[in-house]
Amino acid sequence: MLRRREPVPFAFVAEADRFRSNVTPPPRERASLGQLAGRALLGLTLVAGLVGSLVIGTPALSTDTGDGTQQSLASDGR
Repeated sequence: MLRRREPVPFAFVAEADRFRSNVTPPPRERASLGQLAGRALLGLTLVAGLVGSLVIGTPALSTDTGDGTQQSLASDGR
């Protein structure tokens, strides 16, 4: 079997680092007032949900600091 001794033209790989396109992408569209209001409302909803869960969950995480004066109904003798 004969092998080909031609050089493989990989020069384009070396040139790819230096290549700059002269085609600019189109400018981005500005968000409309409705889109901005929707994003703000979504952000406010997420923040309110986090704050609400923190407020509701904090008492459940606190330790009972009672001094033990409470008694159960079973110990009342009723």
